[in-house]
Amino acid sequence: MAGPTTAERGERQQESSGPSPVRRLRWRPPNPRTIIILVIALVLLGAGAVWLLYGSPWTRVERVSVSGTRVLTPAEVREAADVPVGGPLISVDTNGIESRLRRELPRIDTVDVVRSWPHGIGLKVVERTPVLMVQKGGKFIEVDDEGVRFATVSQAPKGVPALELAVHSSESSAASLRRFGEDGLVREAVRVAGAIPASVAHSTEAVKVRSYDDISLELSDGRTVDWGSGEKGAAKARTLTALMKAAPDARHFDVSVPTAPASSGS
Repeated sequence: MAGPTTAERGERQQESSGPSPVRRLRWRPPNPRTIIILVIALVLLGAGAVWLLYGSPWTRVERVSVSGTRVLTPAEVREAADVPVGGPLISVDTNGIESRLRRELPRIDTVDVVRSWPHGIGLKVVERTPVLMVQKGGKFIEVDDEGVRFATVSQAPKGVPALELAVHSSESSAASLRRFGEDGLVREAVRVAGAIPASVAHSTEAVKVRSYDDISLELSDGRTVDWGSGEKGAAKARTLTALMKAAPDARHFDVSVPTAPASSGS
């Protein structure tokens, strides 16, 4: 009888010996010399970055650019900003510059101070826009859409209605002044000015405030509009537009109650 073949003997040997043991990888700590080299490299890299940002002539402020001005000049903005030209760009206090500009130049509504690497500072300005003006002693005080009186000019801005505060004309006017304060009445006048329809706004010469709910418009052709308070401005604007079309020869319009408008005079 023939014995086992070579292949069969190999299979028996594998079965008897069992699976091959798995070789485990052992972690070896890095060489101390390698650690020292890495630490020195990191320190040098950090020191180089600090020098580049704070000590290098390659990252210093060399120019200050201004954009967005309409009435103010770039020179005025740069002077008020007082950016430390020649100093490290990284150390420029952008928040401090923004606060200083709004304090020194009230005409500025918002300003964004940005670093323009490697040598520039950019001042992006948004100026306030007057919606009303108050005449005082031959000068004109501009009032923006938030009721902020931000600038005094020698010439009246074109296309901006005058704000007339007639709050001492009666007892009800005085009571309204005590309740809302002059600033509150100014803000209410601003609400009215912002709601005037475009077809009427260009001919509006004055917004007259007698009390919180007694505001009227005086137009350049002598016509007048009783507007009431600043509430329901959109509805009053639509009503006034329709009323003027329906009664083109009228001299007086009342939209203080937009659901019951009236016109008179011819």
